[in-house]
Amino acid sequence: MTLAAATNENLAQISNYLIYSSMAVYTLAFLAHIAEWIFGSRSKVARTAAALTAPPGAAQPAAPSVQVRSAGGTTVLDKPKVITRAVSGTRDVPDGPGAHGGTEKGDLYGRIAVSLTVLAFLLEAGGVLTRALSVQRAPWGNMYEFSTTFSTVAVGVYLALLLARKNVRWAGLPLITTVLLDLGFAVTYLYTESDQLVPALDSYWLWIHVSTAIFCGAVFYLGAVGAALYLFRDSYERKLTLGGKPGPFATSVMERLPAAASLDKFSYRVNAAVFPLWTFTIIAGAIWAGDAWGRYWGWDAKEVWSFITWVAYAAYLHARATAGWKGRKAAYIALVAFLCFLWNYYGVNMFVNSLHSYAGVE
Repeated sequence: MTLAAATNENLAQISNYLIYSSMAVYTLAFLAHIAEWIFGSRSKVARTAAALTAPPGAAQPAAPSVQVRSAGGTTVLDKPKVITRAVSGTRDVPDGPGAHGGTEKGDLYGRIAVSLTVLAFLLEAGGVLTRALSVQRAPWGNMYEFSTTFSTVAVGVYLALLLARKNVRWAGLPLITTVLLDLGFAVTYLYTESDQLVPALDSYWLWIHVSTAIFCGAVFYLGAVGAALYLFRDSYERKLTLGGKPGPFATSVMERLPAAASLDKFSYRVNAAVFPLWTFTIIAGAIWAGDAWGRYWGWDAKEVWSFITWVAYAAYLHARATAGWKGRKAAYIALVAFLCFLWNYYGVNMFVNSLHSYAGVE
């Protein structure tokens, strides 16, 4: 074995070690997020619920106070910072206090969860980088590499939104849960030894086309989480409006989330922001296909489902911009569009024969 080959093998082993280490830290972050939800104040949640359950026509009670940290201290606000109008135009609902329930103890666990997520992200990113160094190419030449890179980018986007002071900590628990499932599936069923690419993939377009596809998928994922939680929160708000009394578990969870209108707006904005980049991804793939196979479009399974995904998100954006299709109907389309993206990756690669079968499980 040459020195270069031995070095590459060592880098591959280091990559595996970093990926497994990140999974351990992600598990701790998952437990910290659970603790954040458990130890959040129920009394704060109940006060928020009271603000939403006033009889129709009655004056709304004062919005609950929210504790926020500022420069190492704690400041009490008279009302939540953001108050949004529901999509239907019939509800003025304040955003919930967050998973921590507005308490210092719950917030402490939430901050620990975010800190652990940052550490796990750095470890996983290190694993992706050393994988790239071990093969001296882009680290997304097969399903294992795509999965690890995808989860890394998804967490990176989430942390970037937190750094920009966006109200997205509510996505922490579903995100970390999904990342653990993704990494567990990757290391168990998708793992492939480091190797060089087939000639068709040995192109600078691998960096351009696949990297943008990974980024788009990560942002689409966050949009899908927002759409799914919107459906639950909207149902909850509708039930309160009609005088219903949700159970204690639903109350404890739903009242800490942003208002349905906020979740709907978040999902729309992130999907709309990344849709042009997804369009570019398909165009870049067509150009790459022209270089590799001598034709820009051949109705290969991967190409077809990439286009179907594009159509689904285009339909979502069109529906969301049309007054009659805001809210729940648009959210359903957003979820269907993301399912198309998932099938395009997992389903086509694992169950359909195509020119992209190089990315399958080996």
